[in-house]
Amino acid sequence: MNYEVKDFQKEVIEKSYDKPVLVDFWAEWCAPCKMLGPVIEKLAEENKNDWELVKVDTETNQETAANYGVRGIPNVKLFRNGEVINEFTGALPEPAIIEWLKKSIPSKFADQIEHATVLLEKGNTTDAKIILEDVQKGDINNNDVKILLAKILFFEDQKEASRLIENADGNLDNIELTQAMSTLAELLNRDISLFPESDVKQEYRSAIEDIRSQNFDSALQKFINVIRKDRNYDDDGARKACIAIFKFLGENNQITLKNRRDFGSALNV
Repeated sequence: MNYEVKDFQKEVIEKSYDKPVLVDFWAEWCAPCKMLGPVIEKLAEENKNDWELVKVDTETNQETAANYGVRGIPNVKLFRNGEVINEFTGALPEPAIIEWLKKSIPSKFADQIEHATVLLEKGNTTDAKIILEDVQKGDINNNDVKILLAKILFFEDQKEASRLIENADGNLDNIELTQAMSTLAELLNRDISLFPESDVKQEYRSAIEDIRSQNFDSALQKFINVIRKDRNYDDDGARKACIAIFKFLGENNQITLKNRRDFGSALNV
């Protein structure tokens, strides 16, 4: 099959709005390119429903190569929605390319997942849950969906939320969210009689109850007060709880943004 580019705008930029497009920048004189080419073409044929391959000869398409910063070849760039979302340079072995593709190719439900994520950040868990459950029917192993559903279910069914987390392999954001939920679950399941005696004990316990009722703004304000009064209380528990809440809500959540500065100030008192 001939993968050579004829119209970059149409075959790559415009096509990438329908499905991911993998662009292999190569040249006839490049020995590593000739090693990589057949591997990429084989994978393209095996995965033609998920992404498409376009090959660009840098000798005959010098302007295109320059426009996309191609300095060494082979250079493979992954396009989605008109933009480069990931790339690698050099003739990687097939297992490494497969692993790279697994991490790089966005789900065909990426737009729906992004929509659900925005809804969650705005506090609309009901609509987000409907979207994510619908996506999961078509992509049951999607890690992002598992993590986001676990976040929604956290206060409804911690057991199911934990199961979803355990079965998800995630990126850095997912890992941080998983850690945040673990921290919050540990706090919520603690025996309150075991908290150390201190002038801040009651406020600390009250902040935990705010988490239980999902009043995160109040919980953060109380934890920040605890940090100011007794930073080391419960093994620095208030600081850990604040970070967990920030990660659970998301860095762009209004409650996170509102309390971040006070949190930072309290740590530097």
